[in-house]
Amino acid sequence: MFVVAGAMAFAPGTSWGSFGILLPIAGSIMNTLAEPDLLLPALGAVLAGAMLGDHISPISDTTILSATGSACSVITHVVTQLPYALLSAVGALLGYVAFALTGSTGSVSSSRSPRPPPCS
Repeated sequence: MFVVAGAMAFAPGTSWGSFGILLPIAGSIMNTLAEPDLLLPALGAVLAGAMLGDHISPISDTTILSATGSACSVITHVVTQLPYALLSAVGALLGYVAFALTGSTGSVSSSRSPRPPPCS
């Protein structure tokens, strides 16, 4: 989902468009798989991927405004931002791969005994 969201946001240069399309799809996939523990990681992958694609897209409004504000060409701005964005993308991708391999949702099991049911 991270890579797909990145590619979808890169092509038109918008993260919000990718959010609107992919967030409902990711939610539907997790509901269909009956995996509620995977819903937040899936939505996070969509958000992170879409922001990456928007950040490195030369036709993104924020990229054009940043280049204009710094008085450089758009392509020069994209090239200077690419190493930072790709380093972050590799880190995020490694995190998603580690999550997929371990299946860990970050839940911490409590060593205490379960809470008794409330009295009625």
